[in-house]
Amino acid sequence: MAKGSKPSPAHGSPSTGGAANFDAASTPLPDFPIVGIGCSAGGLEALGALLSGAPPDSGMAFVVVQHLDPEHPSNLPELLQRDTPMPVVEAGDGMLVRPDCVYVIPPNKDLSLLHGALHLLDPTEKRGLRLPIDFFMRTLADDRQEKAVGVILSGMGSDGMLGLGAIKEKGGLTLAQEPSEARADSMPAGAVKAGVVDIVAPTGELVERIIAYVRHSATHLVDDVQPETGVQSALDRIIVLLRNRSGNDLSLYKPSTLHRRIERRIALLQLDGLADYVDYLRTNLQEIDILFKEMLIGVTSFFRDPAVWEFLRDTALPLLLASNPDGHMLRAWVPACSTGEEAYSLAIVFREALERIKPAGHFSLQIYATDLDVDAVDKARKACYPTNIAADLTPERLARYFVVDEGGYRVNRDIREMVIFAPQNIISDPPFTRLDILCCRNLLIYFGQALQKKVLPLFHYALNRDGILVLGSAETTGGFSDLFAPMDKKTHVFKRINQDARSPWLSFPTRPVVSALVSAPGGRPDHRDSLEHLTDQLIQQRFSPAAVLVNGDGDILYISGRTGKYLEPAAGKVNMNIHAMAREGLRDALCGSIRKALHDPAPIHLDGLQLDNDGRPHTVNITVQGLEKPDALRGRVLVVFNDVKPPPGGRRHRPSPPSDRESALLLELNQLRETLRINQEEMQASMEEARSANEELQVTNEELTTSKEELQSMNEELQTINAELQSKVDDLTWARNDMTNLLNSTEIATVFLDNEMKLRRFTTHATHLFKFIPKDVGRPLSDIVTELDYPNLQTDALAVLRTLIFNEKQVATRDGRWYRVRIMPYRTQDNVIDGVVVTFIDITTIKKLETELRSQEASRGH
Repeated sequence: MAKGSKPSPAHGSPSTGGAANFDAASTPLPDFPIVGIGCSAGGLEALGALLSGAPPDSGMAFVVVQHLDPEHPSNLPELLQRDTPMPVVEAGDGMLVRPDCVYVIPPNKDLSLLHGALHLLDPTEKRGLRLPIDFFMRTLADDRQEKAVGVILSGMGSDGMLGLGAIKEKGGLTLAQEPSEARADSMPAGAVKAGVVDIVAPTGELVERIIAYVRHSATHLVDDVQPETGVQSALDRIIVLLRNRSGNDLSLYKPSTLHRRIERRIALLQLDGLADYVDYLRTNLQEIDILFKEMLIGVTSFFRDPAVWEFLRDTALPLLLASNPDGHMLRAWVPACSTGEEAYSLAIVFREALERIKPAGHFSLQIYATDLDVDAVDKARKACYPTNIAADLTPERLARYFVVDEGGYRVNRDIREMVIFAPQNIISDPPFTRLDILCCRNLLIYFGQALQKKVLPLFHYALNRDGILVLGSAETTGGFSDLFAPMDKKTHVFKRINQDARSPWLSFPTRPVVSALVSAPGGRPDHRDSLEHLTDQLIQQRFSPAAVLVNGDGDILYISGRTGKYLEPAAGKVNMNIHAMAREGLRDALCGSIRKALHDPAPIHLDGLQLDNDGRPHTVNITVQGLEKPDALRGRVLVVFNDVKPPPGGRRHRPSPPSDRESALLLELNQLRETLRINQEEMQASMEEARSANEELQVTNEELTTSKEELQSMNEELQTINAELQSKVDDLTWARNDMTNLLNSTEIATVFLDNEMKLRRFTTHATHLFKFIPKDVGRPLSDIVTELDYPNLQTDALAVLRTLIFNEKQVATRDGRWYRVRIMPYRTQDNVIDGVVVTFIDITTIKKLETELRSQEASRGH
């Protein structure tokens, strides 16, 4: 729609006037920014201030989502129309969003965005916890991607925090009102504390900051570093700065991911391009930390993609448990766990699967959750989350696996103890192994192809037989279909294929490289009987020199041509090593030459070597060369044998025997000199290696010294923790003493029983009614002798435990005393019933007074 033809307030009432212009349309408008604004208590004033600063032709649309009373109509559009010349309308189902317009959520509806059109849905909860801001902003992030803008204004609670996280994950812009300015600061302060806000500013400046960001993003994209090589050079410098600051190399991440995150920061800082940003990074170390955090993209939620977790619970995990009928302690790894939601989701699903199938054996699950972000790992360990996680959890899961803590929710202890969190770099640090489950979702999509080709074989190596691999909705195993088979293509859950297929980078060779190269893979046609192959074989055997391929130890990997004149099998056990098979006259020369060729690829020529071939002297020239290409032959050595023909007419001009002997000795001397020279070079190389090893030992010694200091520091920390624990023990001791004195000072006999009616604790005055001794703790109360005439005491206690309704009676003792007996449930701090408390209050004096009063009244009556 052209700006000149947009609806105008003059067309009628703001909520109804010009409504035809806001009807659903079949043709989507060009992509433009949509600003989602969330607010609650105190939000009307902030909304007015924000919209009054918005120009009528900004080219952006504004969608307001406020917490409204579901049972009363809203006049919010009319109120906001006073603050802006833009048309303000109540959102309708199917209404197409247009730039330079304001849309307001109607009461008792949830609002979503799909293909640029608004859609209204009935809320799942009529009252109580509803999160309409999170709901809309998540759909805004999915629909508008990097053109989504989220703003949080004044309000109570934490609604909007997860929505801003979703927008930031997609590369959009997130803003919050300055909390000190907000009338209710819970929502903006919570979002800022969660680290999902890009800009914090007073309300009147927010629109100006949004417009500056949008215009900068459109016009200042790497325009100062042309051509493309300049872009790459600047990007490399940024990666180096990140590596030097954080110790992590991001060079193998997808360039598009790196560019997108860097461009966001450039637009937020209003810089002119990559070159300026590099200079800014070098002078602002805090910006390097911020950029590194953005690169990690640590946005997650509980049970993200519910179908995946349902498949794990109902299908994948039962199959895994069935493969171990006698029980087993399973191991799982969740790399890139962020703040822990996915790791805890896996623990909960495992518990639910166990309860459903009730296996005969005992099963447990140990989850290792790791992430590059140390701050995220610390948050995951605390397991404390805002109240808006209720939108991602069923009421049953929320009630069973979470407890209310500090204005939010905390994962309960049983689930927390299943997960161990640790910082880890999945690229450079050793992986966890012997795993049954590996859940790595939405990480590979940020890796380049080279890095994916490293990580996926690593996952295969880390998993046990028939282990489960869980990937994100946009991730696949790529070209590694020989390592993983899909269990369910829709949910991207895979099963490890149990074959010995390893990636070369893992350095787990299973057969000689040359054998693998020359053998025909299964399923491919064998061309060994072809005309070309037979011709090549004939040429190699009759016309080409004989040669062998050996490794660094001299083991023969491949033989070409006839080598019988130079090599012969050694007596005894079969030994395919060239040093053992070389004939006399060749062995010493080959020994040093092969070792030298491993370090120097230049050909080594050994000419005029004399060997005895069945009593006939024979001269041979040998060429020894180390191989560097192709990569499959790197580290191998090729040894080529060339016969030396005798000079023509040698028989007519045979030299005299002394001359022959002299020549042979001279040749042997030359061979010995060459061997000595090679040995000297090897000795020098060995000395260099020794020096290098000495330096490495010095480095290792320094690392050990550092480790010792770290251990000393850790020991000091442990001592500090021990002192804190001792202080807590002392406090508990005093608290127990105070409680004991309090109970004794009341002179009320008190007995604590567990769920099985066994004695847990008693006060001193209780010994007047029961024959208690300290060793009675843990014995059934029915075994203890009592002075009470109360045979139904245990029956009444069990009834209280069952109904949770306290019981009170007046009971006499055998010696004429009276007691008021009160039985109440015993509640722990976690609101769990764990036995009963029985109190006995002496009312003998009251009973005597009652008897005397009755007697006096009776005497007056007569």
